[in-house]
Amino acid sequence: MFLIYIFDLLYSEKLRIRMKKLPLYLKIIIGLLLGILWAVLSSYLGWSEFTNNFIAPFGTIFINLLKLIAVPLVLFSIINGVAGIGSSSSLGRMGGKTLLAYLLTTVLAVGMGLSIVNIIKPGSLIDENTRIDNRISYEIWALENDQEIKDGVSYMSDPANKERVDRIKLQLQNQSTDEKVASKMKDAEKTKNSGPLQPLVDLVPSNLFKALSNNGLMLQIIFFAIFFGVSLLLIPEEKSEPVKKIVDGIMDVFLKMVDLVMQAAPFFVFALLAGVISKMAGDDLDKVSDIFQGLSWYTLTVFLGLMFMIFVVYPLILKILVKVIPYKGFFKAMGLAQTTAFSTSSSAATLPVTLECVEDNLGVDKKITSFVLPIGATVNMDGTCLYQAVAVVFLAQLHMIDLTFGQQLTIVVTATLASIGSAAVPSAGLVMLIIVLGSVGLNPAWIAIIFPVDRILDMCRTVVNVTGDATVSSIIAKGEGLLHYDPNKNPDDAFDPNVN
Repeated sequence: MFLIYIFDLLYSEKLRIRMKKLPLYLKIIIGLLLGILWAVLSSYLGWSEFTNNFIAPFGTIFINLLKLIAVPLVLFSIINGVAGIGSSSSLGRMGGKTLLAYLLTTVLAVGMGLSIVNIIKPGSLIDENTRIDNRISYEIWALENDQEIKDGVSYMSDPANKERVDRIKLQLQNQSTDEKVASKMKDAEKTKNSGPLQPLVDLVPSNLFKALSNNGLMLQIIFFAIFFGVSLLLIPEEKSEPVKKIVDGIMDVFLKMVDLVMQAAPFFVFALLAGVISKMAGDDLDKVSDIFQGLSWYTLTVFLGLMFMIFVVYPLILKILVKVIPYKGFFKAMGLAQTTAFSTSSSAATLPVTLECVEDNLGVDKKITSFVLPIGATVNMDGTCLYQAVAVVFLAQLHMIDLTFGQQLTIVVTATLASIGSAAVPSAGLVMLIIVLGSVGLNPAWIAIIFPVDRILDMCRTVVNVTGDATVSSIIAKGEGLLHYDPNKNPDDAFDPNVN
């Protein structure tokens, strides 16, 4: 009877009318909440296999559709933006402003992460015996890998810990490295062992089609697009104008594809969240509870830092530098992009939605959005950097290691540099985290400790990345006189296929 009632409710005329009136971002939030509810019921009733086989694939289809649109959209968007700037000197000025703004917000995010983790000290709130065991395992690892013990204190040499040391050594011998962690460590080792100019080499593609087929090579696509756009600026206008019209037309087609995909976004988000949580829990919902209980203070610290960036830092920057965009107006304009970012955990996949939200709802000119946002989706990783700062200090605290001011400064520099070029795809931040851990002499394998909650936190930090992209775009547009914010603009019009 309950299922019949739900079925009648879903297909009632009144509900359909009410749902049509709701803003699209609220429909997506409803889909998100229903996805979580379905995952809980699925786990409780033993339907996880059905959820993973018949519901979760629609979430994958959603991400694939957005990525399908995102890569060519980045290419044509930047070409269109560069060609529309008008001169190479204007391009250089805007490019310099953009990179400086992204660099400053990244440093600010890392500083925020370090501040909040040093105030809360989540690693110090874990059981004392567990921390002593962790400390001894750290000392064993340091000795085996010729690493200097940071604070010079040795728990291993204390006679009272002899039995504990023997037990931990035996555990470490029998411990196998998680395949996912090993894969991330291997990727990080390749990055770390590359030469100082390797990032510059990696920036230039040898094959455009290979770059287009690989989301991880987004920087190469951006390089080609800027190169192509600059070349368009330097040839006679009678020859460049037809190409510009073609590029502009292709861009409009891809943006219309975004409009069409977003009409089904509430269902896709439902499927995506149901699949993510169902894969974590299986048929035992207690697994999710256990995961978060063990890392509750760490999760809370990262979450608070990310929320502070979204709801305090970025609006404050807008208030000081932009002024015309009100607090509520900003979140109303960006609501759809933020919910999409949370659902997909990918700045690249969210880019098509971010472009429309910033351009149509915030009133940022296409010359700015088509240049600043694609670059931001690749190089601006504020949320990732904040999480890396919190994670490294938390893991140090968990192993009873007090990092000095100099070592924490190293984290700021390394996390900032590592964020540039970090692939805008789910969990790419873990590879960068390994590099940051290595920069202060800590065990890279410790990422296994925080790995269980990474997927959920990844969703939150992607929202920060996208919000940061929108903030920087608004700042650049204001400085260039290309911001036309309309407080009466209906955000849903941007994604209505019937509205031009």
